[in-house]
This record gives sequence, C-alpha cells and structure tokens, in this order.
Amino acid sequence: MVDEKRITIEPGKRSGQPCIRNLRITVWDVLGWLAAGKSEDQIIHDYPELELDDFRAVYEYAARVGRRVAL
Repeated sequence: MVDEKRITIEPGKRSGQPCIRNLRITVWDVLGWLAAGKSEDQIIHDYPELELDDFRAVYEYAARVGRRVAL
C-alpha cells in the first residue's frame, strides 16, 4: 500500500499530479531523474528536501498505477 502521507495529490498543484509530501516534486520528476541515470543520493543532493523513504513511496506508487488496466 502506498504511504498516503508521502504521495499527495492536490488539485491545482502541478496540475493535480502525484507529489511527494506536498512538495512541488512529482512522482514523475523523480522517475525521470532516475531514468536519466541519477542515483537516489544524487537526487537528494540536488533536492535535499527529499528523504530516502520518499523513493520507496515513488516506486510503490508507480507500480500500483502501472498495474491499472484500462477497459
């Protein structure tokens, strides 16, 4: 289950995209940085407001959303 305290969705903030702990950093931002080759440590260095536990929440959220089936 996704930690709802870590992944938040607010209408009007980042167009309602899932963000990390009410920050303006989205799940998709983090996944994009990881896909571009940045490590978790590099991302935290660039965005010190992030915490290591945020990454697990990002992975869990992406896995859950990725399992949805459109009918």
